[in-house]
Amino acid sequence: MSEGAAMGFASTTRQGRTLAAAFLLVVATGCAVLPEPTGDEVREQALGYTTIPPNWSAQASAAQVDEGWLASFNDPVLTQLVHEALVHNPDLLMAAARVEQANAQVDLAESKLKPALGLLGRAGSKPIADLVPLLSGVMLRLSWELDLWGRMRYARNAARAARDASSADYRFAQQSLAASVARAWFVANETRLQMALAAEMTNAGTKLVELSDQRVRVGAGTQTDVMVAQANLATYADAQQQIELAHRQALRALELLLGRYPGAALDVAGNLTPFPAPVPAGIPADVLARRPDMIAAERRVAAAFDLVGEAKAAMLPTLTLSAGYGRISNEVVEVRDDLEQTTSSVAATAVVPIYTGGALTGQVALRTAEQKEAVADYARRALNALDEVEDALTAERVLSERERILREAVQANRDIVRMEESAYRIGRADLRSVSQRQLAAWAAETALLSVQRERLSRRVDLHLALGGNFGTPAEVAPDAGAAPAAH
Repeated sequence: MSEGAAMGFASTTRQGRTLAAAFLLVVATGCAVLPEPTGDEVREQALGYTTIPPNWSAQASAAQVDEGWLASFNDPVLTQLVHEALVHNPDLLMAAARVEQANAQVDLAESKLKPALGLLGRAGSKPIADLVPLLSGVMLRLSWELDLWGRMRYARNAARAARDASSADYRFAQQSLAASVARAWFVANETRLQMALAAEMTNAGTKLVELSDQRVRVGAGTQTDVMVAQANLATYADAQQQIELAHRQALRALELLLGRYPGAALDVAGNLTPFPAPVPAGIPADVLARRPDMIAAERRVAAAFDLVGEAKAAMLPTLTLSAGYGRISNEVVEVRDDLEQTTSSVAATAVVPIYTGGALTGQVALRTAEQKEAVADYARRALNALDEVEDALTAERVLSERERILREAVQANRDIVRMEESAYRIGRADLRSVSQRQLAAWAAETALLSVQRERLSRRVDLHLALGGNFGTPAEVAPDAGAAPAAH
């Protein structure tokens, strides 16, 4: 090794030792990052004024909430449609993309904590008018901003919390999509059954027109009865058209959820899904820890906390270490052999904020206000979540009683219609009475269908409000540290 090279190596070694010593000093004196608030602390801060009871106001089993609620409906077609929507629904694909973005933000925040290494190269000829020799060569440069006060660690933790919130939002979007598909499927089946009822009413109206014509021919009826029967038939036909339109709209709404072209081409079975057995509802406090949307709100509070810490740490000095090593050449080096062609450097740059016009203190105030907003948003969502469960439990009880009452009303109206039609045939009743009874029977059957469908939809709402998964955990929960995969 030449003497010059040995001197360069020794100089580089001394500079490296200086850099290492400075790094160890910073590590030893670095400021620790405060831990994020726990879920219990967030709930205490947000709901300190609200007393959460140990049990639901509506009567319900306090057993553990069931998972895999989709299978409880025992409807293979519905299960297939839900899984189709999970793969092709555009809104869910957008939510998945947001999780990928959040993962990338974590990578960016973590990169700030690591040194940056680059290669600088330059080559060229000296311009004629330039009297200064133009350097040529290559240099390896290292730059590292040390996280003295935790500013970058706070930023990384905030990105992680935001990533966790985005993942929880994605899981809730999956659950919400499954619930929306189920509700749309129930509506499509209800309108299909209503179309059948409307067709029966139209057929009954046609028969009354024919019967009234026959009564006029035999001298037992009047032309007024014929006109009344024709008017009623037109009313039934118009209602049938309206229900057909509603059915096509229901099909298109379901097809949009599935990511299909909205052509109202989906085939439905024409019968309502059987109502499943009662489900346990757990206890109110568990809902806040189970529902993905509440987990997302909790993680946003944590992210806001970290952003406050980042803003406060930004008011303190920063220290950046840099080092470089390389080889250079120019005309002077070519002439003088005693000059070293290798170069190295070590530097430390400190920046101490003195006056920024209020920007730093303003940033702290902004982040603090955002943290208050995140806590208030958690409280709002928590109360809404508890209300959704209470409302769904109450609706399930009321709708069950309504279905029982309407079943009795439907049977009674059917019996009355049969008696009135028989009485009209033998001249003991007028057409107006028969028409009124038919309309009453039709209204009762339509109301029964509506309540039965509403019970199914409310059961889905209850599962969603409780935070129960529609499938197995492996099917619905993406890895918090990775982008969600399509199902």
